Amino acid sequence: MFRRLTIALITLILAAPLAAAQSWPERPIRFLMSAPAGSSIDVLGRTIADKLKDRLGQPVVVENKPAAGGTVATAEVAHSAPDGYTMVLAFNGPLSFAPLLQKLPYDVGRDLAPVIITSSQPNVLAVNASLPVNSVAELVRYAKANPGKLNYASVGNGSSSHLNMELFKSVAGIDAVHVPFNGSPPAVTATIQNETQMLFAVMQPLQPQIQAGKLRALAVTTAKRFPLLPDLPPIAESGYPGFEALAWNGVLVAANTPPAVIARLNREINAVLKEPDVVQKMHAQGFDLIGGTPDDFGALIRGEATKWAPVIRQVGLKVD
Repeated sequence: MFRRLTIALITLILAAPLAAAQSWPERPIRFLMSAPAGSSIDVLGRTIADKLKDRLGQPVVVENKPAAGGTVATAEVAHSAPDGYTMVLAFNGPLSFAPLLQKLPYDVGRDLAPVIITSSQPNVLAVNASLPVNSVAELVRYAKANPGKLNYASVGNGSSSHLNMELFKSVAGIDAVHVPFNGSPPAVTATIQNETQMLFAVMQPLQPQIQAGKLRALAVTTAKRFPLLPDLPPIAESGYPGFEALAWNGVLVAANTPPAVIARLNREINAVLKEPDVVQKMHAQGFDLIGGTPDDFGALIRGEATKWAPVIRQVGLKVD
């Protein structure tokens, strides 16, 4: 009798997490954005949130927390309850780059659980329209002829925007002063106003300013021509072979979140990323939607850290 009761009790204990996961979600979900309102991540995140609310049957409430290059939002999720009710849309900065540049209040591998890669896209090298350059080669010649006269904006310390420019400076042998901002909207504004003269950023915040003639796009950071931006040459084709750097992002929750909850989120977001209206909207803004498994995302995070660690050491990059 005692043995049967013990087995029944153990069965109930083991079944409790599964039952809780099957009933999830039972209340609204917080979805933290590691970038400000109006940024490319914000546009993507709000699109996903709007679709998820119908698929999950609960509101998905977007909160923008762009401070410290996205590490504030990422840290909050890392230290949240492992129940799937708080998630973050984070980019390569706080996940693969920042741990190489500074001491963080979280450990990516220990404190966070990857859910899904959402998108990948190149950064675009853009300059203020008044700068007398129309190509990467002309920009390099101008920078070398005018030492100390160029400032560059980034979307944050430790971001791909920041690292791309530092790598470009190193391979091109030019100098420019880094001016970091919290996200793409203020970085783009500073470049429009000629407070900074150039930047790397994803296409979404740049496109309207390029169309308005306020910025000029020179190149992309893919190894080959990017199908969604076919008119822009890669930097690798502009005299710097091997130059390749993508801006990517994805959804994470706290470590130890029940696997069934992660699987549900992964399944639903994968479906969202395949919806025709989402694909059309995101492609129009330069996003290459990815999807895949949590393991795919974990491998990307680790692989990017491995790839960039020697570059960071070689350039001697530190957070300003």
